[in-house]
Amino acid sequence: MSSSPAPSGTGPITDPAPLSLCAREPRVPADRLVAEMVPPPRFDSVRFSTYIPDPNQPSQTEAVQVLEGFAAGLDRGAGGSGKRRLFGFGKAPKKAPAGPRGVYLDGGYGVGKTHLLASLWHATPAEPELKAFGTFVELTNLVGALGFQQTVQTLSGHRLLCIDEFELDDPGDTVLVSTLLGKLVDAGVALAATSNTLPGKLGEGRFAAADFMREIQGLSAHFRALRIDGEDYRHRGLPEAPPPYSDEQVTKAAHATEGASLDAFSPLLDHLARVHPSRYGALTDGIKAVCLTGVRPVPDQSTALRLVVLADRLYDREVPVLASGLPFDQLFSDEMLNGGYRKKYFRAISRLTALARDAAKLTNLR
Repeated sequence: MSSSPAPSGTGPITDPAPLSLCAREPRVPADRLVAEMVPPPRFDSVRFSTYIPDPNQPSQTEAVQVLEGFAAGLDRGAGGSGKRRLFGFGKAPKKAPAGPRGVYLDGGYGVGKTHLLASLWHATPAEPELKAFGTFVELTNLVGALGFQQTVQTLSGHRLLCIDEFELDDPGDTVLVSTLLGKLVDAGVALAATSNTLPGKLGEGRFAAADFMREIQGLSAHFRALRIDGEDYRHRGLPEAPPPYSDEQVTKAAHATEGASLDAFSPLLDHLARVHPSRYGALTDGIKAVCLTGVRPVPDQSTALRLVVLADRLYDREVPVLASGLPFDQLFSDEMLNGGYRKKYFRAISRLTALARDAAKLTNLR
């Protein structure tokens, strides 16, 4: 941070240097991974009562009603030891009762699946340390940090595990997590999940219940699928996202905004390849706004998938994104948008567009 002498007759002029995501290489300890398995900031205050169903989509109202009943059924005797089992301590949990112990929220991007999943977490009658909420990537990273058996012991004392964006496109990770969930069901843990579409599934890429039930193998009998129809709420009745700004405008805004980061887009994409996606949340710690110059189409699928994860973490944390270059709907090639990961790319476009809209509101640039 630097300060220049003020010209005569004026106040002090400050020109704080913006932060840089490219300068960060976070390390995330295992205990933080466990402690942070709660709904992200964007969904910290959501409840079933704050979910606004589309009146033209009765499945949305039905989903709220079913999930409210599911949460009410998770009474204190249904699972878990009543004591946190972080790293294996605590009395062994009760066996799971008969009948479905899980719900699967099946729908396209932007219909509010994460809102409903987080609302279920909040509504479940248990202490926060006896409930866990995380993305599929965060769960697999927990297994990597603790080991499989320790992860089973750590989560077996929980009342509920919510998994957002269950990945169906990595067979190895899918089998790993499916096996983990089988152990947790046996321990009496209730489950709730949303998922992505398998690669190669063209067309709408909207619903994946059959894929999910098949990939979790013997667990399908434990899940009730709730189909949630509707359009992307982030753009329902809202204006179009603002067009990109100039490099000069973005740079000026970064210097004028406390806690903002400023990075050129291409070097940031290169940096993401050197940071494990499980650390992208930590990468954004303390960032109040992300300013990017020179946004351009991503060059390949691996880069695109890393950008999707970053977009998810920024959206979770409600970090506005101000950018120059091409608009966000031109990030991904037609081949990518028509391929097996199209659902992820459309979700990223949707979320980045929402964050660009937030950035326009938070600055005096119009």
